[in-house]
Amino acid sequence: MEKQQRITLAIEGMSCASCAQRLAKVLGELPGVGEAQVNFAAEKAYVNYDPRAIDEDALKAAVADAGYKVKETAPLQLTFPIQGMTCASCAAHVERALGRVEGVEKASVNFAAGKAAVKLAGEVDVDLLRRAVADAGYEMIVDVEVPDDDSVQRAFRRMRGAALPTILVMLLMLWHMFIGPVPHYEVLTVLLSFPVVFFWGWETHRASWRALRGGSPSMDVLITMGTIPPFLMGLAAFWYPGTTFVEMAAAIMTFHLVGRYLEARAKGKASQAIKKLLQLEAKTARILVGDEEKEVPIHQVAVGDIMVIRPGEKIPTDGVVIGGESTVDESMATGESMPVVKTIGDDVIGATINKMGMLKVRATKVGKDTFLAQVVKMVEESQGSKVPIQEFADKVTGIFVPVVIGAAFTTILLWIVFPDFFLSILTWGARYFPWIVSNQPPFIRAIYAGIAVLVISCPCALGLATPTALMVGTGIGAEKGVLIRNGEAIQTLKDAAWIVFDKTGTITKGRPEVTDVVPYGDFTLEETLSLAAAVEGSSEHPLGQAIVEAARQKGLSIKEAAKFTAAVGRGVSGQVNGRRILVGSRTFLAEGSIDYSPLDESMESLEDQGKTAMLIAVDGQLAGVIAVADTLKDESIRAISELKDMGLRTAMITGDNKRTARAIADQVGIDHVLAEVLPEGKVAEIQRLQEQGTVAMVGDGINDAPALKQANVGLAIGTGTDIAIEAADIILVRGDLGGVVTAIKLSRGTFRKIRQNYFWAWIYNAIAIPVAAIGLLHPMIGEMAMAFSSLNVIYNSLRLRKYDVDPAYR
Repeated sequence: MEKQQRITLAIEGMSCASCAQRLAKVLGELPGVGEAQVNFAAEKAYVNYDPRAIDEDALKAAVADAGYKVKETAPLQLTFPIQGMTCASCAAHVERALGRVEGVEKASVNFAAGKAAVKLAGEVDVDLLRRAVADAGYEMIVDVEVPDDDSVQRAFRRMRGAALPTILVMLLMLWHMFIGPVPHYEVLTVLLSFPVVFFWGWETHRASWRALRGGSPSMDVLITMGTIPPFLMGLAAFWYPGTTFVEMAAAIMTFHLVGRYLEARAKGKASQAIKKLLQLEAKTARILVGDEEKEVPIHQVAVGDIMVIRPGEKIPTDGVVIGGESTVDESMATGESMPVVKTIGDDVIGATINKMGMLKVRATKVGKDTFLAQVVKMVEESQGSKVPIQEFADKVTGIFVPVVIGAAFTTILLWIVFPDFFLSILTWGARYFPWIVSNQPPFIRAIYAGIAVLVISCPCALGLATPTALMVGTGIGAEKGVLIRNGEAIQTLKDAAWIVFDKTGTITKGRPEVTDVVPYGDFTLEETLSLAAAVEGSSEHPLGQAIVEAARQKGLSIKEAAKFTAAVGRGVSGQVNGRRILVGSRTFLAEGSIDYSPLDESMESLEDQGKTAMLIAVDGQLAGVIAVADTLKDESIRAISELKDMGLRTAMITGDNKRTARAIADQVGIDHVLAEVLPEGKVAEIQRLQEQGTVAMVGDGINDAPALKQANVGLAIGTGTDIAIEAADIILVRGDLGGVVTAIKLSRGTFRKIRQNYFWAWIYNAIAIPVAAIGLLHPMIGEMAMAFSSLNVIYNSLRLRKYDVDPAYR
């Protein structure tokens, strides 16, 4: 009978436990269904069925007939650029618009990256997403991504176009104020300021209109209110006596555009990690067509194509070596500077560099499935994600602009109602601040103060605080071989109290190696190893293959054994040059009446170290003992020591026996050991540790996947299984524990920058708005201060690059 398969269906439409019971009954009565369980709380059905009698579509149809719906369990995530966003409020507006589209499970918009990440619960027409963004007043780029450099150039052109006439306006104003009247001064300033406010500032005003139409005022609304009304009031000076505000309108817009340009440049620097990764991709590949080599564009390479890579060339795409031998620089993927030897059968990564010999590689992955494409995708999705600390800031940013507009009108009203109070402040301030003029009419002073409040407030600094730090942090991680799959992991990992390790393949190399050869009597080390390898050469056991490999590495001659026999679980025997060789356990030698007691002490010592010790006998005489063990990775001891120095508690969970587990733990310095734990038991052990604090789990195998999911943060060794990698929040590409140290240092450094960014953004607004309201800040000075507040957040995030996140021992 064919083995039953198990499927998990996500169910929609259940309203109570009775629904779950009814659906379980319906599914359980279907022909071919062995067992059906429905979990109301989890909204899932677990069905064991015979695929010969019923298929997945029939199960889904039965769910539908019962009045429920099967929903996709693995949402698709799309990432695409958004044009037209000018501040964090715009991003929040787009996020809400996308979130209202049916089929969208979650939308996250990163203002700093200019991108939206949309998680879909099922199939959604991309045009629906595009229309939702357009209705919100922005543009979604699906087919062609606008390069960051283009946005920087566009911002530069706007800034330059506004700066030239504004400089002339400022020079005219200074001449008019301090040297002598300028003929037709008002007309000249209006003519020069008009293109600044209405042409070069048009994108700002258009963004303001979109934001107001969408019911979500943005930073641009503040700039529009700080420029168009003053400009129109300046025109009124042609007919009515009073102060002209035209110069101020031009200056505010220019300072705003200067800030936008500097911000675009800084954001470009913050997203350099993805640019660098994309630049690594090979543009062409040389493939074999028959017996001839043909150079083709990289997108034409198909799975199965044979690629020829000469020394110094990039490997075009992921594949497996089928010819040649060389060393490959994999630093772009692992951060490891030492080239890696590649021979037939070894996997290679696209975009890595072939250093020495010519290789023939069969393509195994192309396009979006390659390692490089997956890294770019992970980094983009991580940069688009949010950390918990950002949730509160997003809520504040959403109401910030309306509050500021209200504060500006309140300021104007208070200045009109209490002019004497504010005049006393201005009189005092005029002694210290040259831009303060205290002899203006009360209404003019009120307008100045109100406009200053509008243009000096800075929601952008709050909106940029987290995304920019995340972009820089995840970019550094990608360069160091630490791929952070979601931003929340950064905040959680910094608080980790426990680091829990799997043993095999995580702390150890995951493959047996000969660690000790102890010859006995007249036998030499080389002779003992060579004879044992000759017999084990006919064995397929991993321990036997480790002995053969050790002999090969020493350059020993390995002869072919005759009359090979294997006693399962005890040992192997054979004849080499007429001599009978036995390799095995104490029991195996005892069966041959061979006294192994002279090596009993050595055996026990080796076994106490967690090693598998095998006795060797030649023609009935004891010849020595060989120990094989899964050896430690090179950096395990130093990495775990550094983690402990960082204040973390370490533990190891393994299915191995207690003696082996304790031996490995003693070697690397781990105090808390949980041995002989089955895969399902690892989850329970993680849960117990979580009662004592935040737990990060490091693993590499299929059996680690549930524990990686259960842990607060899961870190998967990049050389491990796909299932473990999929279950993890962070992937360590290099495959050693130094990546754990880097990940924790990076999480602490990134979150430190996030907190600093929020601190300075709040401090700036808490000080600047009241100071502007009492009239001590000129609107033009305020606009400069606002621009530099945003820049401070960006460049503070960029300073994260100065942090040393590498392990101290490297």
